Amino acid sequence: MKKTVVQTPDAPQAIGTYSQAIRVSGGDTVYLSGQIGLDPATAQMVEGTDVGIEAQIKRVFDNLKAVAAASGGSMADIVKLNVYLIDLANFAKVNEIMATYFSPPYPARAAVGVAALPRGALVEMDAVMVVEGGEK
Repeated sequence: MKKTVVQTPDAPQAIGTYSQAIRVSGGDTVYLSGQIGLDPATAQMVEGTDVGIEAQIKRVFDNLKAVAAASGGSMADIVKLNVYLIDLANFAKVNEIMATYFSPPYPARAAVGVAALPRGALVEMDAVMVVEGGEK
């Protein structure tokens, strides 16, 4: 199996022993690492007029979008999305914001309640993407 590292300055740099994404074998499948609401320019948790869960959800989707683009794909190529929330009461907000980043057919998805996330994040997401045409 061939593994190719995907990296972009448009998403936060990996803060541990992982890559932003890995493209495997023929190049069609890309595994996007978990993203939290870090601003790639400052490496700090996002702030703004919608501070809190909304700002973090949007930043997570923007980070995934940047890594997807660096992988030669787009949000439309995501086939599986995993959502980790420290409060499942925010799941409706994830759905609301997700609808602005994805169009039908939506990816398969799991949502999991967790006790804590890195850097005090309220939400984290990772994804699997299938990009037609192989290695980019």
